[in-house]
Amino acid sequence: MTRMVHCVKLGRELPGLTRPPYPGELGQRVYENVSQEGWNLWLQHMTLLVNHYGLNLADPRATEILREELEAFFFGEHAGLPEDLTPPDQDGNWPP
Repeated sequence: MTRMVHCVKLGRELPGLTRPPYPGELGQRVYENVSQEGWNLWLQHMTLLVNHYGLNLADPRATEILREELEAFFFGEHAGLPEDLTPPDQDGNWPP
């Protein structure tokens, strides 16, 4: 049976992750509060950050930057979707 979570990013019940995606307390917090769909949004956002800032993932400072961004993306003050953005439907399709 699929594990459901109330996704902090998308604001509704959706299938959860199959395991914590990140080590430690932050990974457990993401596992308990973020859907697979929400995590996919983070992966897209993370890719933009890596490319925009030219982050080298072998550099410990880059890893720390991404950890901070991950926490802010899901749990920071402005963590939800923008008010004027309609989230995807139950099938994961974004409105036109």
